[in-house]
Amino acid sequence: MNRRSALLLIAAMPLAGCARPPSPVFDASSDAPYTLGTGDRLRVIVFGQDNLSNVYAVDSTGCVSMPLIDVVPVAGLTTQQAERAIEAKLRNGFIREPRVAVEIDAFRPFYILGEVTTPGQYPFVTGLTIQKAAAIASGFTPRADRYQAEITRQVSGGVVVAAVPTTYPIRPGDTIVVKERWF
Repeated sequence: MNRRSALLLIAAMPLAGCARPPSPVFDASSDAPYTLGTGDRLRVIVFGQDNLSNVYAVDSTGCVSMPLIDVVPVAGLTTQQAERAIEAKLRNGFIREPRVAVEIDAFRPFYILGEVTTPGQYPFVTGLTIQKAAAIASGFTPRADRYQAEITRQVSGGVVVAAVPTTYPIRPGDTIVVKERWF
């Protein structure tokens, strides 16, 4: 009996390394202020300039294109930093003392793959967890691991992958992979 237990323990050891705990960088990104990225839609309000106030999309290069000032790089900036960047461009020969407000009109989508009924791209809604994201994707398949999933997230210019519980909150742009359960 002891020999069988020892063999099972040895056989299970390689599987123990499969689950990657969230790195401190990954957990810190959950509490960090939201930074803009490709796919976000911004409501930009230039006070006193109705023709400049509009909803602008962050393009694939991480910029918004506005009348008069052309492109403004905003990827990686918070909304307050984007306000200052737009004000600086407008102040450069177009408006004497611009006042700009930037708010997020729509977040970039999240992606869910693996053992869900309808994998794909979905619009982000504030307060999502992996369980709620799976529900949006028509639920888990019968083979899905309902307790743990893998998240890939852009953090400080790099990509971080971590295995997390399905109660873990997600952020815009995250890619979730729901794995198949073993038993």
